[in-house]
Amino acid sequence: MSNEKFIALSLPNMAGNEWKYVKDCLDTGWISSVGEYVNRFEKMVADFAGAKYGVAAVNGTAALHISLLLSGVKANDYVILPNLTFVASANSIKYVGADPILIDADPLLWQMDLDLLEEFLENETDEKDGSLFYIKDGRRIAAIMPVHILGNMCDMDRFLSIVKKYPIAIVEDSTEALGTTYKGKSGGTFSPMGCFSFNGNKIISTGGGGVIITDDEKLAKKAKHITTTAKASPDEYYHDEVGYNYRLVNVLAAIGVAQMELLPSFIKRKKECVSYYKSNLNGVADIRFQKELPDVKTNGWLFTIQTDKQQKLLDHLNKNKILSRRFWMPMNKLPMYKDCVYVQGKDNSDYIYNTCLSIPSSTGITDEELEIVVQEIKNAIG
Repeated sequence: MSNEKFIALSLPNMAGNEWKYVKDCLDTGWISSVGEYVNRFEKMVADFAGAKYGVAAVNGTAALHISLLLSGVKANDYVILPNLTFVASANSIKYVGADPILIDADPLLWQMDLDLLEEFLENETDEKDGSLFYIKDGRRIAAIMPVHILGNMCDMDRFLSIVKKYPIAIVEDSTEALGTTYKGKSGGTFSPMGCFSFNGNKIISTGGGGVIITDDEKLAKKAKHITTTAKASPDEYYHDEVGYNYRLVNVLAAIGVAQMELLPSFIKRKKECVSYYKSNLNGVADIRFQKELPDVKTNGWLFTIQTDKQQKLLDHLNKNKILSRRFWMPMNKLPMYKDCVYVQGKDNSDYIYNTCLSIPSSTGITDEELEIVVQEIKNAIG
């Protein structure tokens, strides 16, 4: 399979000052977790999202892990989570010894179903001594983790109105949603701590990396402290609690700084791709698109279509060197999460998994490649 003819799903786009800034790290020797680029990257991400503080981590999963810890989630607790998400969300909950309670997906938005969430909290939980408990087994529900699936968002006003009735923390998984807004407010800022990811396929990439954003100075300081092995003295190896070696390294942060400089142009290109796909695939066979609420402006991260001819289309596109991929397998289908509490009516997650297909959405995709993708979709199922 030659690179020249292969249309990738979502490639990083190193089109700016990445080489220059990395060379600066190499020339000065500042390549580890101490360096000015880490500080600059944190500030750029926080400023872009409209938050006061940013704390960089080695990846988005680590950012979620730390955020759960600082939210007070403990072993044997529950954390409410969408059933339809990338596995890192669930894994971060297990890292703190807690278990997810899985909520099925909204059939149109593909986000956590707020009707199911509201019914569950009203009918299956009980509040006692300032904590919330799952009635069936008496275990505490410590937090909820909304996930902005594919950079989209649910009705955040309604979500907050539901959740704020109960004594549970919110940890926002905005790993896919840098540049997405609800009523002009950035994803990641609807909770005390929001988390972004900069994996290779995200809208900007540092190869690996994540950032926690917050408006709480104490949380920011604590997060930085425990992500740097809880080192409490600058002069000797004195550590005052169990910490984690989660600090992003300077050389990767340098790439992140260059990528942040390009982010507005990346968002623009993503939205152009979304517009092209929607205008050219609307009415083709049974293709449907993820619903976007009027108050939501997505970053267009990874364009995904829905069709009952998913497998036929997937086989055709991959055969023609157009990389396409199914949605993530729902959490309740994975061996380590199959026994989790699953709140559902029609198991929309399973249907979405079996009908949705992500198609090439790189910021560097050409107009000619977009035309090829559309034509091959029409050839397969049109």
